[in-house]
Amino acid sequence: MQHDSHIQNLLKKFILNQCSKQEVDEVVQYIQTLTESSELPTVEEVLAILDEKPMLTDPDAIRIRDKILATPQKEQKLPVKRKFHFMRYAAAAVLVGVLTTAYFFKDVLFKQQNPAIPVLVNRDTKKVPEPGTDKAVLTLANGSQVVLVNGALVKTQNAKSNGEEIVYESKDGNNKLVYNYLTIPRGGKFSIKLSDGTQVWLNSETQLKFPIAFIEGQTRKVELVYGEAYFDVSPAAKHKEVHFEVITNKQKVDVIGTEFNIKAYKDEANIYTTLVEGKVDVSIKNKKQRLTPNQQLSLNIATSGSVIKNIDVYNEIAWKEGVFSFEKITLRDMMKVLSRWYDFDVVFKNKAIENEIFDGVIRKTQSLDEILKSIKNFKIIKNYEIKDKEVTLE
Repeated sequence: MQHDSHIQNLLKKFILNQCSKQEVDEVVQYIQTLTESSELPTVEEVLAILDEKPMLTDPDAIRIRDKILATPQKEQKLPVKRKFHFMRYAAAAVLVGVLTTAYFFKDVLFKQQNPAIPVLVNRDTKKVPEPGTDKAVLTLANGSQVVLVNGALVKTQNAKSNGEEIVYESKDGNNKLVYNYLTIPRGGKFSIKLSDGTQVWLNSETQLKFPIAFIEGQTRKVELVYGEAYFDVSPAAKHKEVHFEVITNKQKVDVIGTEFNIKAYKDEANIYTTLVEGKVDVSIKNKKQRLTPNQQLSLNIATSGSVIKNIDVYNEIAWKEGVFSFEKITLRDMMKVLSRWYDFDVVFKNKAIENEIFDGVIRKTQSLDEILKSIKNFKIIKNYEIKDKEVTLE
């Protein structure tokens, strides 16, 4: 089990381009032991891809791609009707995860195109939606707003920001709650350290309401007004056993000291609470339900009905680590996620493709053009067009 865990962590780093030369060597050796193939890429070839060195010539690119894809499970290389393997990440199927990771990279890194199908792309790079960056708007108690952007140092009366995170000072003797709001626009992300030491990562199109300082002895409360946030809560033991609460639309999450993710977007029908570590109680009306690690509670906003199930939490929290991890998601919902990060609107000319099912991982630094090109290469869409902040699929 310990070996499996090590390999899984190593492959996650491989996907995120975080491997050292020695770790890449270990990944290649592991693949070789499973496939018994001598035709896999050398360490130098893999490093050339991961380090984004000058692109190889087309013949070499095809040769390396074919080596990476060499596997007895050839059926995994072909798209299945109604299901598109963009790039599978599956900890339980390590080999498939690595091979299909390479399958994604061959479209993105080798930049191959199918000349039989035209690509309708606006090549004016100034008008193509770019990946998101660190940015937010801080609204103070008096209503004034402070713009926070990557690289800009900002200091207020109670906090300071380096352009990626805003940190609130810990204060003793506070006897009045004064609230600030942190709003993350589409195409943005930011993190905040609350006055009690709780760390919160905020995804695109998110707003958090929080006090500049908590009152000693009283429940520490914040409100996720909308959007998605990952919480690493300062334990109750450090605050005289005072609990931490997160309020969202129609539910309250009572926290003792833990890590969890809440997704509560305004344009979605459900609120998802996913527990990574510790324990939380989710209260809906008069009903309280406890979550254990690797469980997710899905709350239907319209009916207030809820369901708890065991899940792979990686898929829910990968956004915080710089990737989108999709499992059995429709093209429609996938594009909704991407539209928040790249800040664009999507138009489906062909409604039939909206329900294509995806499994896979996408790096958040990837250009939108390259992602769409990879989708087109799998013949899920015939054409795509990027114009200003609108993407048309057909």
